[in-house]
Amino acid sequence: MEEIRILLAEDDDNLGSLLKEYLVIKGYKADLYPDGNKAYKGFLKERYTLCLLDVMMPEKDGFTLAKEIRQINRDIPIIFLTAKSLKQDVLEGFSLGADDYITKPFSMEELLYRIEAILRRTQQGLNKPKEVYQIGNYSFDTLKQTLTINKKVQKLTTKEAELLKLLCTHQNKVMERNFALRTIWFDDNYFNARSMDVYITKLRKYLHEDPSVEIINVHGKGFKLIN
Repeated sequence: MEEIRILLAEDDDNLGSLLKEYLVIKGYKADLYPDGNKAYKGFLKERYTLCLLDVMMPEKDGFTLAKEIRQINRDIPIIFLTAKSLKQDVLEGFSLGADDYITKPFSMEELLYRIEAILRRTQQGLNKPKEVYQIGNYSFDTLKQTLTINKKVQKLTTKEAELLKLLCTHQNKVMERNFALRTIWFDDNYFNARSMDVYITKLRKYLHEDPSVEIINVHGKGFKLIN
């Protein structure tokens, strides 16, 4: 099993330590560097799987660091962490070959989901993405976007399938409402929230034939898929 090692460049001591501790708890190796220069030297010494780079750092900013990393390794995934959300900064980040861009403040859960998604996509994760989930007596095929019980097949829309897959990855745990909205709809505004509620209602209808399966509301937080 290949070790996943993450380079974390973050000049905020508290946030950096928190991120490193969280990543380690989730099973990753993580090295924290307080500025761009130290991060670049560390990159030269170690073999990393993915880079998390703060944009605004002393000595050397994240964009400059990314350029230098790309000169050595064109393929390593890079995620920018920043308090900025200006369009030109986002465009600059992606023009440098960034794989993702997440604006502070963000939830640790959202960051983890993005990391795992990138690792799956670049085939550098520990496991291949799961294609079929068992939900009670149901079989959910994420590629065909079908939900099957007793040979009865329900075809799902893309949004329905994405939402159900997110619930499955959090099975018997709370899936935060804002996390789901930002992951699937890319914006947690009021209209998208109402849209998600409609999709949750549809999924409950599709899953009603197995009484052991339930999507419950967790007040003030989100939803939980129980089976």
